[in-house]
Amino acid sequence: MRHPIGLTAAFIAVLASGTAAASGIQLQKPVPYAADNDISDAIKDECKINEQLADFVKQYSSEPVELVSGPVDTGSGRVLQLEIVDAVSMGNAWLGHQKFTKVSGTLFEDGAEVASFRGRRNSMGGAFAGFKGSCSVLGRTVEVLGEDIAGWLAAPEDGATLGD
Repeated sequence: MRHPIGLTAAFIAVLASGTAAASGIQLQKPVPYAADNDISDAIKDECKINEQLADFVKQYSSEPVELVSGPVDTGSGRVLQLEIVDAVSMGNAWLGHQKFTKVSGTLFEDGAEVASFRGRRNSMGGAFAGFKGSCSVLGRTVEVLGEDIAGWLAAPEDGATLGD
């Protein structure tokens, strides 16, 4: 039976039970760095790419993303287990920026692995690169990765390669 404004009875029941939010995706913020990473301490200490990445995934996603402060439980609901595998910051505003960030992620649903991906984005700073700091340019890489990941979440493909 349809509700006068087009809602199905099943959808109304889900809304009434409060489980509609369970259809969203949980993501840890800040996104952890891979255990075996070689990312410089300067990037980890000075840049906030691990916080920015989670925010950008949420911002660009077409479905609800719940940011969780600790490790996510992959056994319950929809969970994106995401990590920053590598980040490199070479060059500078005067010599030219050469930056990249690499990530990997796996989408789980109630404990079952749905699909996984790897992603990488490079940046030389774009327009007015000479006026940008290293963290700002690395921030550009995670913004575009966040958009890439959000697009992948809409139609997850196992083994996908995102970005550059």
